[in-house]
Amino acid sequence: MSSPNDPREVTDYRFEPSQLAVASRRPGISAFMRIRDGAFSLEAAIRSHIEHFDEIVAVHNRSTDATPEILGRLATEFGERLRVYHYVPPVYPPGSAGHANEPADSPLSLVNYYNFALTRTRFTHVTKLDDDHIAMGAAIAKLVADVRGSRAAQREMACFSGLNLARDEAGKVGILRREPYSGSGDIGIFPVTSETYFVHDRRFEVLQLPGMRRRFHSFVYWHLKYLKPEFGFANYDLETNPQSRYAKRLEAHRADREVIEPSDLARSENRLNLLRFTERQRIVAARGREASRIFAGRNIAEMAPADRELLNFIQS
Repeated sequence: MSSPNDPREVTDYRFEPSQLAVASRRPGISAFMRIRDGAFSLEAAIRSHIEHFDEIVAVHNRSTDATPEILGRLATEFGERLRVYHYVPPVYPPGSAGHANEPADSPLSLVNYYNFALTRTRFTHVTKLDDDHIAMGAAIAKLVADVRGSRAAQREMACFSGLNLARDEAGKVGILRREPYSGSGDIGIFPVTSETYFVHDRRFEVLQLPGMRRRFHSFVYWHLKYLKPEFGFANYDLETNPQSRYAKRLEAHRADREVIEPSDLARSENRLNLLRFTERQRIVAARGREASRIFAGRNIAEMAPADRELLNFIQS
């Protein structure tokens, strides 16, 4: 149930770091979601992840599909493990002129919206979860166990990645050849401090982590973005933002939808020069080594049955 001090419908909000309430957080892991028209895969994303976290905070904005109904039904099923909020102000999407020019503490700002979702979490460690992420069950279970056992995400972001699934022109599902991975240091589990929150970049939101390094751990999800209607670009308002960087990405996808198997990733990654110097380059190199290690000789048909929430998306 919602309390008067924590309304589930928010019409006016401005972030302040004190709202992170670091001292009152309990040991555990929260996931937070920001959702707009996520009905395609939202339920599968929540069901595949909820057993691994102490809570999921789901915040929806500008949805015109069944997202609110799905969240309401699942909140009834899962109780306080799934806490749902409606962030009412119309948030400018990343890549838009509105986002580039909107102050970070404006209710219309993507940064403010992300920080609202972050402040609703109640546990010491958090991670961002998207409505098109389907958990690789065994891998996320191991990472979460490492965090709970203080072997990961201690004064660091425990970074992880996903595999971008797509359909080629013939309808075959595979890993998108030209963009196989989702996540290169921008997503992971991290401890919440008074300084870990989102700040403005003209392109999108950026999570600041002062005093923390980012370290790659594993692949833990299947990314369904390119399987969604309009290849997952519907929420970027490209009709009114034709110069958006996401408009260029959409055109690139329309031009090249070739897919490969995970085993092909393993072979290609073996040829990389793994000597890297910047933090992001070290993460990319570690990601490549992990791909070589875990995907050698593997294909989607063999891997998918282990993650039952994935099957409907690759069989249909």
